[in-house]
Amino acid sequence: MTGSLLENLTLGFAVALSFHGILYCGFGVLLGTVVGVLPGLGSMATLAMLMPITYHIDPSYAVIMLAGIYYGAAYGGSTASILLNMPGTVTSVVTGFDGYPMSQNGKAGVALFMTAIASFVGSMIGAVMLAVLTVPLAGVAMQFGPQEYFMLMTFALVAASLLSSRQPIKSLITVVFGILLGIVGLDLNSGAARFTFNTPELFDGLPLVALALGLFGLPEIIATSGGGPDTKMAAQHVSLRSMLPSREEWKRSILPMLRGTGIGAFFGALPGTGGTIATFMSYTLEKRVSRHPERFGKGAIEGVAAPESANNAAIQTAFIPTMSLGIPGDAVMAMILGVLIVHGVIPGPLLITDQPQLFWGMVASFVIGNILLVVLNIPLVGLWVRLLRVPYPVLFPIMLALLSVGIYSIRNSVTDIYMLVLFGGLGIGLRLLRFDGSTLLLGFVLGPMIEENFRRSMVVSMGDYTTFLERPISAVFGLFTLAFLLIFGVKSLAKLLRTTNRGGVANISPSTYEGNVK
Repeated sequence: MTGSLLENLTLGFAVALSFHGILYCGFGVLLGTVVGVLPGLGSMATLAMLMPITYHIDPSYAVIMLAGIYYGAAYGGSTASILLNMPGTVTSVVTGFDGYPMSQNGKAGVALFMTAIASFVGSMIGAVMLAVLTVPLAGVAMQFGPQEYFMLMTFALVAASLLSSRQPIKSLITVVFGILLGIVGLDLNSGAARFTFNTPELFDGLPLVALALGLFGLPEIIATSGGGPDTKMAAQHVSLRSMLPSREEWKRSILPMLRGTGIGAFFGALPGTGGTIATFMSYTLEKRVSRHPERFGKGAIEGVAAPESANNAAIQTAFIPTMSLGIPGDAVMAMILGVLIVHGVIPGPLLITDQPQLFWGMVASFVIGNILLVVLNIPLVGLWVRLLRVPYPVLFPIMLALLSVGIYSIRNSVTDIYMLVLFGGLGIGLRLLRFDGSTLLLGFVLGPMIEENFRRSMVVSMGDYTTFLERPISAVFGLFTLAFLLIFGVKSLAKLLRTTNRGGVANISPSTYEGNVK
């Protein structure tokens, strides 16, 4: 990789500190915070709704803005979780375990202040790890062939399905369905039309923006259109003086912040895990190592500091596999990956050398964005509290109109609006049936890449399937994938047997059976 770390960071700050860099970074973190504060929307829906804007700006600034929305929503998501026990994002659920009891005990200001500080610490350390680890990992990825990429992407999809969901079978189903949606269009090798139904608009494949908006944006708007949260707790006054923690509270928070950052950085860099698992793991660890575990769930400040630092560290390090390997660890990363691909930028080991201003500009923007977030979250906390009082029936028609205009502006195609409605119905159906739409999006983005690398592997090996086992790295990822599936299969079978023994045939006595036969 060209240039030293200092030279690369100098280039990055030149991009991030430019007028457009600060403008899009500030817009991203501000909007992300606002959306994170509002319960029910979340970063996924916001990113989906703002994706059309990114197609009209430079990809370097597009990534800066999308990343700002992502970690900005993580900052803001804790506000509703603490004040109303209604998490703005999924990863803010754990923060409410102790943040909401602190709010009920008159410590809402301290909880909000500590979330801002813990988020800042986790984000900054995560950004440092992103700058230090991505380049060496990209160097290793330069040795990858199509076999390694095929097995790595397959492992990422399996890990995302089995680890990040409580219903792995449903996640596997949505992954496969996403892969099928991803291959719609003309086959690049043979030119054959696949699943197009003789519709010319589908020859280029399904539009990523319409799919993302349909799966996440439209269902969220419809789900929250009927009303908003109970804002009694949001009406309380939070002053700057009431936000300052005591010396004892600072002392109890420092080590949990550092431990949470370490856990978040580790899980964030692993495809398929991310901030949700990191927050739960950090909370569990703090409760286990605490001398007073009985405090947790009743307003322990450690239960706020640890998961918030873990969540934001995981967000920063989630960019490591996405940028260095081109493997998104979650649906948000898949969305950002899709935006780059539309711009003609292919994430992977060559990204850092071919597009250094994009990568290092993004890394530098993390530092600037997190400083801006501390400035926004601490002095303007009163504004965010008032924002919770805005009725949802006022917000949802505005968002719906912006969503429709945005999807139409990309290709000036009415078909995209029809696609939006179609995928919106799909998203609502998945939600009602409790299927995971995020794994569908992962399958949609990675499906064409998996197919491409599989075909390349077959061409190189002259159709020999053992090529995936002959290369060591490919074989390792294949064994990991097989191990995940076997462990999941054994656990599922054991659970089925236990269920059968409790309420099935094993509990029917011989006399009962004989009576039924008679």
